[in-house]
Amino acid sequence: MTEPSTWAEMTRANPEHSTWYVERFRAMAAAGADLVGEARLVDALVPRGARILDAGCGPGRHGGYLAGRGHVVVGVDVDPVLIDAARQDHPDATWLVGDLAELDLPARGIAEGFDAILCAGNVMTFLAPSTRREVLRRMAGHLRPDGRAAIGFGAGRGYDFEEFLEDARAGGLVPDLLLSTWDLRPYTEGAGFLVAVLRRA
Repeated sequence: MTEPSTWAEMTRANPEHSTWYVERFRAMAAAGADLVGEARLVDALVPRGARILDAGCGPGRHGGYLAGRGHVVVGVDVDPVLIDAARQDHPDATWLVGDLAELDLPARGIAEGFDAILCAGNVMTFLAPSTRREVLRRMAGHLRPDGRAAIGFGAGRGYDFEEFLEDARAGGLVPDLLLSTWDLRPYTEGAGFLVAVLRRA
């Protein structure tokens, strides 16, 4: 069993946190907020009908958007409350409760690799530090040889960007493109956010 994630600790401390999180994003969507910029970037990386893994999918807004664009989407999140919301709000994708540090989709009957992996919403910073390299290794193992992973998170969250890139390399992923936003602004030193588009080494 892996070390518990920061998210797991938060939800243990406040059992209503996940429900609050779901309702917050539902309210934002109802108000017309643009919540799928991350998914649009991934949509641009892949051909029509691609297989996409939404890693740390939360309540499914990104994977739901991508499924609506005609892709085959599998979303995985450790939080069953968030997965229940994803199933309710976005029934056209497959949603699974699971720990990214133990990700083994072939063992769950999902055998094909993915054209793309999306890992948004600061998911990498919610992981237990001891599991980060293993999560990245398992992501690499779930990519097709020419697939790419788009992973984004903010600075000041306890995971230095250089450390992340080192962990990614150790896990078998190397950068294709580094950005400072999901809307394609180039990455510069001192940026407050990193979007790394990675491929298998």
